[in-house]
Amino acid sequence: MQAAAPVSKAISKPARAPHDDLSWLAQYRARFVVFEGPDGSGKSTQFRRLADTAKARGIALCEVREPGGTPVGERIRDVLLARVQPGMDMTLRCEMLLYMASRAELVERRIRPALKAGELVLADRFVASTLAYQGAAGGLTGADISAVARVATQNLQPDLVVIFDLDETAAAKRLSPLLDRMEAKGAAFHRKVRQGYLDLAKGDPSRYATVDASKDAETVWQSLCATMADRAAHLAPKR
Repeated sequence: MQAAAPVSKAISKPARAPHDDLSWLAQYRARFVVFEGPDGSGKSTQFRRLADTAKARGIALCEVREPGGTPVGERIRDVLLARVQPGMDMTLRCEMLLYMASRAELVERRIRPALKAGELVLADRFVASTLAYQGAAGGLTGADISAVARVATQNLQPDLVVIFDLDETAAAKRLSPLLDRMEAKGAAFHRKVRQGYLDLAKGDPSRYATVDASKDAETVWQSLCATMADRAAHLAPKR
């Protein structure tokens, strides 16, 4: 009796995880993406990883941070984010206007030229930070902040704002004991900051996306990639 021929088994490739397929990154050329979140949310870690990944794939990238990003902006940053010390208190409106002054330089000198050149602009904070910190937590009205922002940014709007969401207790555990002025404002303040961000996301879901930042860095990265891939499919055509 003839032996049965061995059954050949097809070798199936493992399904590719969403975060392994990074083809969606190309759709963010000439787009403006902002990373936001409370101090300690881990957004800067994810910012660095996304920036490095985009550059590795040959995507022209402009990286900016707020406050700062220009010579004038960096001087303003030194004032705004100095370590806590006597005599460094400033009025809330002064604080808000200094952030906007830095932002005005950044938009005119770096962000708009980069977008015109077809680069992906990736920003560590933008107007949403002011709405959350000086607005929801500080007490300035959203209308006042938005009015100044329109002048400072020439009404520039991000294509996507990713909020890395983390409660104030968990965020505080991740911060350095040498707190800057904004980090040292206390739990109640940072609770309001977080709620301010969540309210922004709820009010404009087409522009804002929220990522759970309470997980480990790799899980957050996977969530970020899945979120940006989904949003890439719905980006409005560039004019």
